[in-house]
Amino acid sequence: MITTVDRSGEGDETVDKGKLITGAARETLAGDLKKEYEGGASIRAIADAHGRSYGFVHRILSEAGVTLRGRGGATRNKPGA
Repeated sequence: MITTVDRSGEGDETVDKGKLITGAARETLAGDLKKEYEGGASIRAIADAHGRSYGFVHRILSEAGVTLRGRGGATRNKPGA
C-alpha cells in the first residue's frame, strides 16, 4: 500500500497496489519518486520501496520529465572491435 500526502490539507490519501493513480495523487507520487531518484536511488530500489513495478516507476519518472541515468556496469564490445 502506498500513502501519498494530499496537498489540500484534507489528510492522507491511500493508494493500493495495482489501483489506477490519476490526477493530483499521480502528480504527488511523481514528485516523490522524482526526489528519490534524483537523490540517487535506483528505479528498482524505488519500485521495491513503494510496492510498484519497475515499469510503473520508469513511466512515472519519464512523465515527470526526469532525465534517466544510463545503466551501470561494464559495456560489451564485439570481439576485434
